[in-house]
Amino acid sequence: MSDRCSGMSLLMMVVFAGFSLSPTVAQDPLLPPANTPAVNPAITRIAFGSCSTQDEPQPILRTVIDWDPQLFIYLGDNIYGDTRDMQLLQAKYNKLGQRSEFRSLRAAMPAIATWDDHDYGENDAGKEYPFKEQSKELFLNFWNEPRDSPRRQHPGIYTSYRFGEPGSGQSLQVILLDTRSFRDPPLRAPFKSWKNDYLPDTDPQKTLLGQQQWAWLKARLQEPADLRIIGSSIQFGHEYNGWESWTNFPRELIRMVDLIRETRAEGVVFISGDVHWGELSRLQVPGGYPLYDLTASGLNRDWEYVEPNGNRIGEACMDFHFGMININWGGSPTVQLRVHDMTGRARVRKTVRLNELRFSNR
Repeated sequence: MSDRCSGMSLLMMVVFAGFSLSPTVAQDPLLPPANTPAVNPAITRIAFGSCSTQDEPQPILRTVIDWDPQLFIYLGDNIYGDTRDMQLLQAKYNKLGQRSEFRSLRAAMPAIATWDDHDYGENDAGKEYPFKEQSKELFLNFWNEPRDSPRRQHPGIYTSYRFGEPGSGQSLQVILLDTRSFRDPPLRAPFKSWKNDYLPDTDPQKTLLGQQQWAWLKARLQEPADLRIIGSSIQFGHEYNGWESWTNFPRELIRMVDLIRETRAEGVVFISGDVHWGELSRLQVPGGYPLYDLTASGLNRDWEYVEPNGNRIGEACMDFHFGMININWGGSPTVQLRVHDMTGRARVRKTVRLNELRFSNR
């Protein structure tokens, strides 16, 4: 199947029937500084989450600690800043930093982070937010980014990490995207609504990640890894529902799928946040392996109901929760994708063999 035909088929599955286009991929000839931190020891247990207001207790972080992860990934809305006053934004970071549960988590394990709209500075904001550089400085300082980090040398906050030696059979790559700094305004629905505000936008000039970040991502996907976790603050693998997600920029979604195919990047799993419920989505990719998207969104924020999602596997979790990824590197390696509630019970669970995430098996 050609890329053009497979892209159109994918778009119809993700968005809605009768909607089609042929994607165009522009390349930025100038790569930004490559963030290639030192290789860390191989790890097997990763927790993650998003959507935590600094104004309320976060007891679920105690449950996270009980599961003894070796790494925690914050996927955005790590505070609810929502301001153009940088002193107020700093004060809200300070409030999170003073919370005993957060301090215990940081003492128990390394934590890395990207942002979403509320810690970026404004609800649903993109590249038009006028204080994104000042907000970036506060973000990087709070998360203890080194002064010489390449993350401070290019626009936006995208970055990557490596765990386990390449060629060891236990090599993990973690890629954290920036879905705010470069994103064009989404297409608003022509009617006023408290939900489903956005429509899929086919404008070929609009971008979600921006050309520089796309070029950087291509270089990262060409690096060797046995498993790749791509962190996106907004959902990737679900069906269109009108909230902020990759489905509002279908050309960009197709571009991501095409880039994974072009680079032959195997072992890709997405994690995401934003929506205030937890679920596992599976995007069937023509000519490729299935792309799983584990959403954990509600460390201490919830929502009254869950949107329909034909790509969902199992049930959604409406209670406060976090995501957990367990990797078994021995024998026939597997990755287990889970969502745990406050009690520690696994509300979502799926085990995937890594050889299922290979082009060689298609």
